[in-house]
Amino acid sequence: MTTTITYASAASSDQAMWGRVLALHAHVERRLTQALQRRHGIGLSEFRALECLVQAKDGELRMQELADKVGLGQSSVTRLVGRLFAAGFALRDLCPDDKRGVYAVITDDGRQRYTDARGTYSEVLSAALNTAGGTAELAGTVQALRSAL
Repeated sequence: MTTTITYASAASSDQAMWGRVLALHAHVERRLTQALQRRHGIGLSEFRALECLVQAKDGELRMQELADKVGLGQSSVTRLVGRLFAAGFALRDLCPDDKRGVYAVITDDGRQRYTDARGTYSEVLSAALNTAGGTAELAGTVQALRSAL
């Protein structure tokens, strides 16, 4: 009986912790999305995709690799790259070895937009974490995450 109670208590504790992480995530994502859209005309997914492409060797990733890195499904990343393409921030390129493989390749304009937005992202991220860290509900979660690094 004690094992069941301990397990139920741990599961309940895990759910409460996960709920706080999700609340923090929603708070931060909302702030980042608003700031990036307002100041740079890009969404959070576009920023993250540009970041992945900037960090990638030769500034390119296979579409599936990009999908994995930004946490999107194949069809969602296809639409995302379509938006980057329409804005002039990325190109699509066929894999020379496998004509079915498609790469997303960052352009100079994409690199510049990422560079311009990177400061906003860092500033707003820190401010959002500081704000959340000042609330009773999320202070412990922010502190735990920051001390984990």
